[in-house]
Amino acid sequence: QVQLAESGGGLVQAGGSLRLSCAVSGGTFSSYGMVGWFRQAPGKEREFVAAIRWSAGSTYYAASVKGRFTISRDNAKNTVYLQMNSLKPEDTAVYYCAADTVGRARYDYWGQGTQVTVSS
Repeated sequence: QVQLAESGGGLVQAGGSLRLSCAVSGGTFSSYGMVGWFRQAPGKEREFVAAIRWSAGSTYYAASVKGRFTISRDNAKNTVYLQMNSLKPEDTAVYYCAADTVGRARYDYWGQGTQVTVSS
């Protein structure tokens, strides 16, 4: 059973930066396993933000964040990071990290979420 715990959310002004962390524990990842970041704004559906392949480190981004956000991982610390720069008010949401231990693009494990609020 994989457990995920997000941290690092908060309130920031537009143009500012935040770094989210996702501590991953338990379970086993296949070589194709992924950890992803998703977000959900009030009244909107949850959307994909970024993902990283646990072994190879390949990264994937939503078009809306590409060039502003960077996903990375520290395997020694079992932690995945989301560095968010040039934040916009529309980035305001609850951010969740999730794990796909097999690599089938199905995220079976989710953290509790962390709030990110970007003021204009």
